[in-house]
Amino acid sequence: MATESSTDGTFGDRFLARSASLGRLCVGIDPHAGLLEAWGLPVSVDGLRTFTRICVEAFADTACVVKPQVAFYEAFGSAGFAVLEDALASLRAAGTLVIADAKRGDIGSTMAGYATAWLGTESPLCADAVTVSPYLGFGSLEPVIEAGERTGRGVIVLAATSNPSGPQFQQLSTGDAGVGPTVAQTVVDRVAECNAAHVASGGAGNLGVVVGATVTDPPVLDAVGGLILMPGVGAQGGTPADIARIAGAAENLASPNISRAILAAGPDIGVLRTAVADSAAQFPQISYGH
Repeated sequence: MATESSTDGTFGDRFLARSASLGRLCVGIDPHAGLLEAWGLPVSVDGLRTFTRICVEAFADTACVVKPQVAFYEAFGSAGFAVLEDALASLRAAGTLVIADAKRGDIGSTMAGYATAWLGTESPLCADAVTVSPYLGFGSLEPVIEAGERTGRGVIVLAATSNPSGPQFQQLSTGDAGVGPTVAQTVVDRVAECNAAHVASGGAGNLGVVVGATVTDPPVLDAVGGLILMPGVGAQGGTPADIARIAGAAENLASPNISRAILAAGPDIGVLRTAVADSAAQFPQISYGH
């Protein structure tokens, strides 16, 4: 399939290749006001810019994946987005895999607009992948899924989140009389279907899922065939054992996301780099299967 970019292979394949040397860790860039203050920075665009510059320098060649939280940049309006644009460009130029944690979800032309914004080659916000919500119906994701397949970029779909109220909806049965797969399992299964051709060719696909590392009743992920982004490790209580338990046979595609526990080591760049290396060592690439 022709692509709109110079990316080689699928997003899943690039994750597997990078994780071979750096491990599977995803590090978040979460410049909320409390953290800016803890780093001795003003809660302003200048503080945001300094925070982000330090993170980019510390994480670009130490983390397999870096995940800026878009909301904290959006809070500063156009000036905040300018900082994010610079960070995305710098990280991608360094070869770092970048997931824009935007959690977009809409229908029709609006979703196509989000796909262009976050995955379009010419967009200043172009990332290697973007998080999306399927809860307007999985079919609503078609424009962004098509963009991911066209460009070789990732689409990471919320499936089983770790927020307390998530299971009230995500654990509902999709069958009659309460019998059948859960909503979360249905999302995972649809992602697996989208990735199936890539898996059959011996690789991993462009689609992935978000499954919290503290989820007590997770969906079965063995056949997902793409990245499993697993937030909640570290400060939220998730452990390497939880990652292995939840990911099952797909553990080599599981990317534990650590944000607070690593960012707490800042603002010293050397200390941040050490924190990433120490955390990444807990999550090496698994040598079997996909």
